[in-house]
Amino acid sequence: MNAQELLTHYDSGACWPESPSLDPNYLHSDAYSQALAVRSLRVARGEIPVGYKVGFTNKSIWDLYKVYSPMWGTVWDTTLVAGGELEAQLSLAHICQPRIEPEIVFGFKSTPKLDASLDNLYESIEWIAPGFEIVQSHRPGWKFTAAETILDSGLHARLGIGKRFPIKSVSSSAKNLIESLSNSQARLFKEGKCVESGPGSNVLDSPLQALHYFLKELRACPGATDIKAGDIVTTGTWTDAWPVSPGESWAVEFSFENFKYKLNFVD
Repeated sequence: MNAQELLTHYDSGACWPESPSLDPNYLHSDAYSQALAVRSLRVARGEIPVGYKVGFTNKSIWDLYKVYSPMWGTVWDTTLVAGGELEAQLSLAHICQPRIEPEIVFGFKSTPKLDASLDNLYESIEWIAPGFEIVQSHRPGWKFTAAETILDSGLHARLGIGKRFPIKSVSSSAKNLIESLSNSQARLFKEGKCVESGPGSNVLDSPLQALHYFLKELRACPGATDIKAGDIVTTGTWTDAWPVSPGESWAVEFSFENFKYKLNFVD
C-alpha cells in the first residue's frame, strides 16, 4: 500500500486487506521512508507531531510477536488523551484491535547533544510521568512482520499521560534513574484486578536506556526529525499488550515513586 492508503486505513480503523505479509527481508529503512511519507500527509492536513513512541523495547514479548528489535513511530496532538493527572477517559472509536500498554513517558526541555551520553540525555529531560499507550494493529489477529509494525504508524493509536514529575525531583542522576526504574515494578489492573506485573528491566534494561537507544536510531534514519524542546517520548510497555474494549476501566501502579494512572474506555 502507498502512503495515502495506509493513512486511509489508519483513519477508518479497518484492517488491511488479508494479503500475504511483507517479505521478511523488506528493509526497515524502506518501511521508515514510507512511514515518514504518511507523517508528511498528516502534517499537511494540520496534525502536529509532539514526539515519538518507541515499541518492542520489552524483550520478554519478542518471541510472542516474532518481532526481535525495537521500532518507533510519531505521537500527534490528535493522539494525546485529554484528562486529569490521575485519571482520564478515552474513546476507542476508529482504533483497530486496540490493546493497552503501561509505560514511562519522558518530556524534553532541550535537544540532546550529538552523540549524547546517558548523562547528557538525562540533562535534556524536563519531566517523567506514568502513562498508557493504546496500540493497534491493522494486520488481522495481530500477526505482522517487524517492517509492517513500522508501516503501521509504529502501532501507535493514543497516548495517555499521568502526573508529570520534574526529573530532578525523582532522580539525582542518570545512573540513579536507570537503577531505580530497572528495579521498579508495574502492576496492571483491569476492573480493579491485577492481570499482570512487569519490571522496568524488561524495557531494554531500563526506560532511560531504551530512550538512549531510540535517540541513536532516530538520528540514523534519513529524513527523520530530531527530538526538540517540548517533545514527549514514551519508551515501551513493561507488560504484554492487553486487549481493551469500551466500558472497561484500567489502571497502572508503578512502584517507582508510587506512580499511578487510570484510563476509562467509552464508546
